[in-house]
Order: sequence, then structure tokens, then C-alpha cells
Amino acid sequence: MANLALFWIWAFVFCLCFGATKCHFSIPLKIYPGKYNLSTEANLSSVRVVALTSDGDGLSLASDPSGTINFLDMVNNLQGDSGRGYYIEMSVGTPGQKLNILVDTGSSNFAVAAAPHTFITHYFNTALSSTYQSTGRPVAVRYTQGSLKGELGTDFVSIPKGPNGTIGINIVAILSSDGFFLPGINWQGILGLAYPELAQPDSVVEPFFNSVVNQLGIPDTFSLQMCGAGLAPSSTVDPPAGSLIMGGAEPALYRGSIWYTPIIQEWYYQVEVLKLEVGEQNLNLDCKE
Repeated sequence: MANLALFWIWAFVFCLCFGATKCHFSIPLKIYPGKYNLSTEANLSSVRVVALTSDGDGLSLASDPSGTINFLDMVNNLQGDSGRGYYIEMSVGTPGQKLNILVDTGSSNFAVAAAPHTFITHYFNTALSSTYQSTGRPVAVRYTQGSLKGELGTDFVSIPKGPNGTIGINIVAILSSDGFFLPGINWQGILGLAYPELAQPDSVVEPFFNSVVNQLGIPDTFSLQMCGAGLAPSSTVDPPAGSLIMGGAEPALYRGSIWYTPIIQEWYYQVEVLKLEVGEQNLNLDCKE
């Protein structure tokens, strides 16, 4: 991924659902030191400037071999809430099978249910996809909450409210799991957005977003807006609760400047926070806290 982590001034999500730890909070955040203000920096690569620039009518454009990417098409493509996770609709296989996929920044495998389970309504039937190919490699992934086992394969995926195009991706067909699928969820798989170092069974397995960037030629940047905090859980269809913008950031979704801070280690999105303020009051927290 890009070597800079995107922070929106009005919302900071320290971890998401199945990542390294369970925590959900949003606070105004200022980053010290080495603040990087996109709006005043002149030495950016042309592709990032294009990816984060509006055309004046609220439409953001990004480099793409076929022309342009309309970020507005991706607005409100997430459903769910902060308690059970945020998910996006995808079409997996040939012909496409519609699945809801949990978005997770704390893992790097794209994995979908490939067998029935008590807590899910449907699953990816590999036998019905003419393009699914199994590598025969077993995969086991352990999350903070639950674990899964399956086999590594390849297939094609498209995202109705995402970048245009079909992407060939590595896919883990989940054959068994423990504490992974939960009662009341509306998703059947997980999209790991972290770095290759966390991919299973090894870091040679290219993560989903890397495949999107390499095959569709979009900028190596994504942004997440998560607005499902406080929404009442639904057993049927969850309301729109946020956006996953692939290729940049949509200016209509935030106010003010975008700030960046360096990634300390490329596995999780690990950054170094040296100071926290609430209402301009320094919390004076020890780094252990």
C-alpha cells in the first residue's frame, strides 16, 4: 500500500472489527510532529494529486486506463455498524454470485464462505463457478475474534459500487470456522486490506487491493468513511453506513485538509502516536497507556 496512512481530521478509527484489538472510538485528532498538509504540499506525485482533486462539481477523478473513476459511485457502498462490522456487496465467480464481504484493515486475505453455516444465509458455491481454480494449498487464519480454515484458490470478482472492471484475485474458500460467523450478521466473507506480510499461508499471496491496483491501474490509495455507530441492528437489510473509496478520497465526504503520518511497519497500518488532545487539552498519556 502507499507508505502514508490517511487520516480524516473529523474521524479516526484506530482499529476495525477483526483487527489487532477490539476498540471502537472516534475523536478529533491532530498529529505531532511532522504534519503533512496535502493542500499546501507541492511536491506530490501527479497520480496522487489527480486522485485527490475534485473537478469543481463534486466529482473526483483518478487515473484509470479506461478513462476516469467516479468516486461518487462508491459513496454509501458500505452497510453495517461499528459493533458487527462494515461490509460491501461483491460478485464472485462466473457467473457472479452475490456476497456481502466484511471490510477489515487488520488482515490481508480475501476469504468467503464455501460451505453452509448456521449463521449465514448463503455461501460461494465453487462448483457453480466456471472460473474458480483451487491451488490445493490449505489456509488457516486466526483473528482477534474467531478463526477459519479453507483452501486457497483463484477466481474473478467485481464490485457493483466500486471501480469498473473484473479482477482476478486470490480467494480463500472457507470450509470450516470457529467463532468467525456470528448470529445476526449479514456478511459471508472478509476482505483483508492490510499488507502482504499478514497474508496466509505466506506473504507471496497477493492481497485483494494490491490486485485491484495492479490490474485496474488505479492509484494505490483507499479511504474509509464509517458512519454506522449507534445504528440499530437489523436482521434483514442494514442501511447505508459508510463508504470504501478505492483509488483516493471523495472531497464531498470530509471537511478541511487531509493529513498524513508515516507507516512505521507495513503489516497492520501501524503508526506512531506521540500526543493526544481532547478539546485542545493534552491528555499527557504515557506511551504504555
